[in-house]
Amino acid sequence: MPRTLARKDPAAFKTLPLRVEARAGRLSYQGHGLPLNFAQMLERRCPLEVADARQFSVQLANLGVSVRLTLHWRGRDHWVLVRQRRPDRGDTVLKLISGYVPAHELNLPLLTALQEVAEECLVETSQGWLDGRFAETWLPTPYRGHLHHRDDCHYRVVPLSGAAHAVHAGSLPLLERPRAYVHLPTASLQLVYDMRLELPGKAHLPSLYHVDEQLENGQLLARLDRRRGDLFLLPLQQDHPGGELFRLAKGQLQAVSCRGLWLSESFAEQDGWLVRAQRIAWKDWLARQRG
Repeated sequence: MPRTLARKDPAAFKTLPLRVEARAGRLSYQGHGLPLNFAQMLERRCPLEVADARQFSVQLANLGVSVRLTLHWRGRDHWVLVRQRRPDRGDTVLKLISGYVPAHELNLPLLTALQEVAEECLVETSQGWLDGRFAETWLPTPYRGHLHHRDDCHYRVVPLSGAAHAVHAGSLPLLERPRAYVHLPTASLQLVYDMRLELPGKAHLPSLYHVDEQLENGQLLARLDRRRGDLFLLPLQQDHPGGELFRLAKGQLQAVSCRGLWLSESFAEQDGWLVRAQRIAWKDWLARQRG
């Protein structure tokens, strides 16, 4: 049976619409207008048209963050992907760990990105669950009241090299240099952080689980379902993705069928600062990587 780990009131979430200014080599954003709750934000995520992919000024519904998390396991690097069912778009995709940025973190979206890692990517070992750490900062432990966490070791999240083009929150540059794109179908700005997940040597027989929030009866519920393997590892070969997918359960990689899979828009082609697609088929994406 799925285990409920957290309940939230979606009305407590507040964000701000954005004003985005883009030109070649630089994009800046800032909050613009009145705060939006979750439902109001979704109402604004409507298709948008932009004529010039490299230079524009536009208002957007929200800011989102994603984390391309890389795990080194048994001699190979793997990207961490999670499965998401999107009722509003009528599809199911594999995506990066991601979430919406609340108003009070618009200028520090890295905090939201780390919160999403802590909430969505759970590491269980033979002796309990692991806390996480980024540099000298402990990650949140949103499910500590429901899961037994170890005190003798933790995993680390380490930043990798940033994107070539600068992103600014107002006049301040984001030092971690996330990749940025405007997603036209949802009128949103997405920041993609590149990070590494390092497991400690004491993490014997690790398993990875995905926990995501679902809106049910007016509440956001976070559930852990051990029977559903919604977190996947995509192995890399010389920094390029291979054609396999695995789950990590009790220290063993279990192969997963790739038939009929779709990937989210963050894997689709980016033109300048723009992404126009809602998703991309797994086989099409692989063909483009190999081409």
